[in-house]
Amino acid sequence: MNSNTPSSSAGGPGSADLATPRRNSKRPKYSRFTQQELPACKPILTPKWVISTFLLISVVFIPIGVVSLLASRDVVEIVNQYETECIPEESRNDKVGFIQSSQDKNCSRTLRVPKDMKQPIYVYYQLDNFYQNHRRYVKSRSDQQLRNPGSENSTDACEPEEKTNSGSIVPCGLIAWSLFNDTYAFSRNNQQLAINKRGISWKSDRDHKFGKRVYPKNFQNGTLIGGGRLNTSKPLSEQEDLIVWMRTAALPTFRKLYGKIEMDLQTGDVIDVSLQNNYNTYSFNGKKKLVLSTTSWLGGKNDFIGIAYLTVGGLCFFLAMVFTLIYLIMPRQLGDPSYLSWNRNPGGHLAS
Repeated sequence: MNSNTPSSSAGGPGSADLATPRRNSKRPKYSRFTQQELPACKPILTPKWVISTFLLISVVFIPIGVVSLLASRDVVEIVNQYETECIPEESRNDKVGFIQSSQDKNCSRTLRVPKDMKQPIYVYYQLDNFYQNHRRYVKSRSDQQLRNPGSENSTDACEPEEKTNSGSIVPCGLIAWSLFNDTYAFSRNNQQLAINKRGISWKSDRDHKFGKRVYPKNFQNGTLIGGGRLNTSKPLSEQEDLIVWMRTAALPTFRKLYGKIEMDLQTGDVIDVSLQNNYNTYSFNGKKKLVLSTTSWLGGKNDFIGIAYLTVGGLCFFLAMVFTLIYLIMPRQLGDPSYLSWNRNPGGHLAS
């Protein structure tokens, strides 16, 4: 071998790095937390534990379901769908043309009270197939403009309803532009039933989202009218129909509060309704319904909560009975828990 050949151990650039072993391991520094060795409850699911748990859930859920269902059934609700009946028969082949025309749109409906209704009686309008949750629709508003009188020109997000030839629209955006504008008047025995429209919106919306010094301006002054008009002499914080409408719904079928009747109604009472069928739902095959409803301690009529609790409670009771029969008919001897890994090696380290 040639003695002049450089030795592999000879010094040179990088030789020290090659001689020193590198640590490429990504193993974290040992701790009981990172290795999941902290004290923990590790229950053994014996048949008695499983059966007892299912029975406990059923004992809790079934009474809650029964109480919730009874509370919902106590709510008296009158629903009247009118979008077709309030179109003259000769115009039903062209509903969109009728609703966009200047013809008289007054319509009379009759409601019969099925059970006693205690005040306050809430009046709702319900729209079906109206997607208020559409992304472009939801974003078409200016919260800064609604709050602050100095932000009248903050309309960047309101396209296409942001400006007219006369200036900025207040309130701007598609949500406000499409404000629901059907109106209802109620009478019983030829006596008017007053509708209280104060306090129908969220107090937080009135106090913080809609300014007390912000007034409508250039609203519905364009060539295409979308919905209702606003009183230009009242600030937005007092226009509660608008505030209720602008809290957009998450689902295509929704109800919004129109007002409250603060008078008891008796079983068999006949309520005459005079309504103006102004709102165009015919362009998108939507439906309109008038709803009168009382409330319970649980809220409005909603059978789903009670049915859900009863279903879960009944299923747990059924499983408890099945497991009990299996345990009694075909019992199995339990294993010795001392052989479990965490009992043989409490520290969690594997034996080398």
